[in-house]
Amino acid sequence: MSRRRALWSMLLVAFAAAGCQPDEGYEWRLPFGFPEPRVPSDNPMSEAKVELGRHLFYDPRLSGNETQSCASCHVQELAFTDGLPVSVGSTGDHTPRGAMSLANVGYAATLTWASPVLRHLEDQALVPMFGEEPVELGLSGREEELIERLRAEPRYQELFPAAFPRDDDPFTVGNIVRALGAWQRTLLSGRSAYDRFVAGDADAIGESARRGAAIFFGEDADCFHCHGGFAFASAVDHVGNVFDQATFANNGLYDVDGRGAYPPGNQGLYEFTGELEDMGKFKPPTLRNITVTAPYMHDGSVATLDEVLAIYAAGGRNILDGPNAGDGRTNPHKSLLVNGFELTDQVRADLLAFLESLRDEEFLTNPAFGDPWIEPWP
Repeated sequence: MSRRRALWSMLLVAFAAAGCQPDEGYEWRLPFGFPEPRVPSDNPMSEAKVELGRHLFYDPRLSGNETQSCASCHVQELAFTDGLPVSVGSTGDHTPRGAMSLANVGYAATLTWASPVLRHLEDQALVPMFGEEPVELGLSGREEELIERLRAEPRYQELFPAAFPRDDDPFTVGNIVRALGAWQRTLLSGRSAYDRFVAGDADAIGESARRGAAIFFGEDADCFHCHGGFAFASAVDHVGNVFDQATFANNGLYDVDGRGAYPPGNQGLYEFTGELEDMGKFKPPTLRNITVTAPYMHDGSVATLDEVLAIYAAGGRNILDGPNAGDGRTNPHKSLLVNGFELTDQVRADLLAFLESLRDEEFLTNPAFGDPWIEPWP
């Protein structure tokens, strides 16, 4: 038995003797200024559960045809996005929206671009695994096959019992999504150049980025109202929060009928509520690592940050021709915060410098967030 395996065995014996499980006493490694993430009471954190979740996240066994893993649409060096306008599932189906970044996803008050219902990572994981319209991982009706695949892998014969030591048989779909949720809650991004500047390193960012920050947090551009706080996002929850922080906004990207409509099949919160005022409302995403997460917007229809700034400076997007032609600047459902601002060459350069300062190189390269299957197993 290797030293690592022997240590695991000793720990499990000690926990069992104490009448507890290794979920208790998890130590968060929080960046400066970050509150503690909220964790579901039925899925407490543990190092063993996190390690199991990392293996599952990168394992193509979690797709019906074993061609994709969660990591296929959430790539670490792209801040756990995939660089595509919309994601492509294991059978070739296209999703209606792009893969959102998983940076600080453990703080998300809502999950996905437009659902007000999905509030926990454990619930959200079931959608790509078992959803049929569109097919993503394609596991619908193949639950038993999935469990047997995982049970046959020698690593999982150690990882599952270590993560769920109280279960007679830890190989369950419920435990799969619990482990995935635990691991995703560790994806903390808060060590960018701008974070070092906020923490007191006056030389961490240059003058242009400082000017950009002043514009970003100023009342003229109003960026911070939808992309503020430690997460640079508005839909944020954490320990100690007592308010529902679910946020959805229409940013004037479309107006295909002159009365505020968005393209069919991609109409945001309206698809859940049926309320006309919710037409085109989507969750404002985090701006952390935004320079590596192109293309932008819910449907990947904006290729560059230059274009993004131009749209917000204009107070929306005016599409002159094609099936989605219309002037989003006059969309009646558009947020009052998207009212335009003056975008000089200097302002553009300064805002881009500030956004670049939100890039967290440690997050994008940290081996602890990488593929464990390329590592030797003890």
